[in-house]
Amino acid sequence: MILMLPTTLPGKLVTLEPLSMRHHDELVEAVLDGEAWKLWYTVVPSPESMRDEVARRLELQKQGSMVPWISRRNSDGMLLGMTTFMGVEPELPRLEIGSTWNRASASGTGTNVDAKLLLLTHAFEVLGCPAVEFRTHWMNQVSRAAIERLGAKLDGVLRSHRRMADGSLRDTCVYSIIESEWSQVRSGLEFRLAKHLSS
Repeated sequence: MILMLPTTLPGKLVTLEPLSMRHHDELVEAVLDGEAWKLWYTVVPSPESMRDEVARRLELQKQGSMVPWISRRNSDGMLLGMTTFMGVEPELPRLEIGSTWNRASASGTGTNVDAKLLLLTHAFEVLGCPAVEFRTHWMNQVSRAAIERLGAKLDGVLRSHRRMADGSLRDTCVYSIIESEWSQVRSGLEFRLAKHLSS
């Protein structure tokens, strides 16, 4: 049951708040910063589809397969984007961190590092997950590099795994961090976060 409860996760640079429809207008403003929905290898909601996407994530939460959050910057209260626990297997428990996007202007500020630290700490230390997964498009080099910087290892590639909005087939890179690696991954994230806090 704890897995499905909407939980606020406060960090040093960001706070993850349970997603609700009241975040719609702020999410539209955030996604306009960088227009990531126009990148063919990403799955990011457009301003016009944002309401449907929020509703979809909330419905998946009701079904028990997703826990969605928004990320809010602590320094000024600005909403930066969305992230989730998805593909939830509560009986193990195991989950994927995904369906994440952030406004472009927040890139390189440490906010995503803080958010990943919050999510992974919750997954490993509160929920007791033996493994946490990350998935991304083979062609999304930025996302792959970011996942690898976390310390996640490539488990494999699912060929022609998903059809994209433009009709193309996605090869999906599957990464994971397992429980025995968590201490080292946490130290790396804390080190990276500290550099942003001291600057």
